Amino acid sequence: MTQNFTLLFLVVFTLTLAIRLWLKLRHIRHVGAHRQAVPAEFAERISLASHQKAADYTVDRSKTAIFAILLEAGILLAFTLGGGLAALHDFWAARLDGLPYGLAMIFSVMFISGLIDLPLSLYSQFVIEARHGFNRMTPALFVTDLVKQTLLGIAIGAPIIAAVLWLMGAMGPFWWLYVWLFWSVFNLLILFIYPTWIAPLFNKFTPLAEGEMKTRIEALLLRCGFRSSGLFVMDGSKRSSHGNAYFTGFGNNKRIVFFDTLLERLTPTEIEAVLAHELGHFRKRHIVQRIVLMFAGSLAFLYLLGQLIDAPWFYAGLGVPAQSTVLALILFFLIVPIFLFPLAPLSSRLSRKHEFEADAYAAEHAAADDLIRALVKLYDDNASTLTPDPLHSLFHDSHPPAAQRIAHLQLLEKST
Repeated sequence: MTQNFTLLFLVVFTLTLAIRLWLKLRHIRHVGAHRQAVPAEFAERISLASHQKAADYTVDRSKTAIFAILLEAGILLAFTLGGGLAALHDFWAARLDGLPYGLAMIFSVMFISGLIDLPLSLYSQFVIEARHGFNRMTPALFVTDLVKQTLLGIAIGAPIIAAVLWLMGAMGPFWWLYVWLFWSVFNLLILFIYPTWIAPLFNKFTPLAEGEMKTRIEALLLRCGFRSSGLFVMDGSKRSSHGNAYFTGFGNNKRIVFFDTLLERLTPTEIEAVLAHELGHFRKRHIVQRIVLMFAGSLAFLYLLGQLIDAPWFYAGLGVPAQSTVLALILFFLIVPIFLFPLAPLSSRLSRKHEFEADAYAAEHAAADDLIRALVKLYDDNASTLTPDPLHSLFHDSHPPAAQRIAHLQLLEKST
């Protein structure tokens, strides 16, 4: 059974790696092949120079992603069949036991992975983003963010991981159900406290100023029956020139946040249309659906781990001779992504369906043409390619391709 599982792992690993690389190469070729001409439906709205900038930015990011995929694959093999996890176990088991051993193992894997990924993160931020005019982050801010993220990860992660490991060891054969209940409550708590306790550690949030924009937004919220705890502007410009807007929070602690870069670029009516789209996600219960799916998926994964945790072939087949709840947890979450990758188009399809529904809602409560203009500006400002490879997009894009989305909005506009 051990050899069979090792073979299965290697087959799935190789196929997933090959498909991911093939998709990136397809994407690079497709975008490059359409670089010389703006798609006809955007010819009057997007300049050739902007279209070519988006193509070059997309190609650069895709090339970096290829290296990231190879690095990720190397880390996975090194930890499993390469003996890395077994070596960490031997090191810490000789010095610690119980929960301290478990925490040391998990944080060691996270630290090593993060350290290996760090050069690529620096390259992406200070070379790729800077080359295309998007980076506004200083090295000092990068280090500050990294330190804050690390300390926050330890402060929150250590007690959570300790609680999970304790439940796995103390709750008998149904430990996976107790862990799932604990994990679900924790995620809901994070959704609730993130806007007021965590996000301000990294960005400054100021109330949206009085004026036409705020008046329009408040009127839209009233029409849509949405209650929020405030409208805020985030200083996203100190890290990047990319623009965005989002909801955050849960229950009565919901906030609407606009990047300052977004407000600089869009008109009040366009902002209203963008917000109407986001409200569409709320009114159509997309957020609730995603939370339910996340909880259902985590329950299924924990149940599966519960069936594997006592199987010697699961450990040995991945290059780890020892057995423990900690090793089972680490191994499971290391290999799950390669087995789930074929399901990516299903997740993408659901997300795109939600985007179309949110666009339709926006067209009912704001002008569809305002949303079209806003989206085109965002595609332009963020250098989003208008010509993605369809197959790559099917696996990786949560939003419909630009041409499909604009065409859908134009149909909605004509029908009103």
